[in-house]
Amino acid sequence: MPTSVELAAMRRAIIISASGLGATSPNPAVGCVILDATGRAVGEGYHLRKGAAHAEVNALAAAGARAAGGTAVVTLEPCNHEGLTPACHQALLDSKIARVLIAVMDPTSRGEGGAARLRQAGVDVQTHVLEEEALVVLGPWRASLWHQRPVLHLLIQTDAAGNATAPSAEALAEIELQRHAHDLVISLNGTAEEGRTGSHGRRFSVPAHPVPDEPEDAVAALTEAGARTVLLVGPSTLGERLLSKAWVDRLTLLVPVPEPSQATTTTPAPLLPDGYVLSRITRAGQQLVVSAERR
Repeated sequence: MPTSVELAAMRRAIIISASGLGATSPNPAVGCVILDATGRAVGEGYHLRKGAAHAEVNALAAAGARAAGGTAVVTLEPCNHEGLTPACHQALLDSKIARVLIAVMDPTSRGEGGAARLRQAGVDVQTHVLEEEALVVLGPWRASLWHQRPVLHLLIQTDAAGNATAPSAEALAEIELQRHAHDLVISLNGTAEEGRTGSHGRRFSVPAHPVPDEPEDAVAALTEAGARTVLLVGPSTLGERLLSKAWVDRLTLLVPVPEPSQATTTTPAPLLPDGYVLSRITRAGQQLVVSAERR
């Protein structure tokens, strides 16, 4: 069983893994913490962006020789193949790591996974450690693999009657907050731009012209570009059509804060479409920010 120190290290790995959101796709955002043989944290790292060193390699580099005989705490199963970067399970073996704790198993493993190879080499491996918590970060990536398309997040502002309106200052602030955790943002004019930009230049081959309004064509273009998560700003024809096909995975609505007491003689229209459950509610100025996930 993981110790309290190891669980704390896993939560730290989960938290820092989110630093890579919006920059690692089509790869996942992963975090890693290295504990030395006495259980003291001696290194940590995360996957910065596609093509860069993976979380385990960065954490091992920080730990140096202190990793020998220690424990690697990682949010995703170490990879077992060489791609743009070396296989992480081998980096752990080369550092003489004695124990590895994994939160989420990698569904993209080629052949036997990194966990199996570590065990074959005599490393003590525990899996599914705080898996549900790790899926707070890795969930959209895994869902994208499952659906074979990007996870789609639609953000809409409405008036008191439930009609979609142009984004207010509160909505624009929410869009700015959300964009950095998404690979692409489709704006009101239908063009796609990278949610998070940096000195490494463009990472997605999305055309400058508007994304098609037909859901099948739009999703095909976004998938081909390599995006795992896409934020759509409404109101838009594409957003409405994706909703009608039940392809919107997450829905965020900004609705006006109501009066504290209102007389009514009618049943209010449902705020959320069928099939969605509330996941987050907060207040921003005179707007309620309501998020829901598709079941």
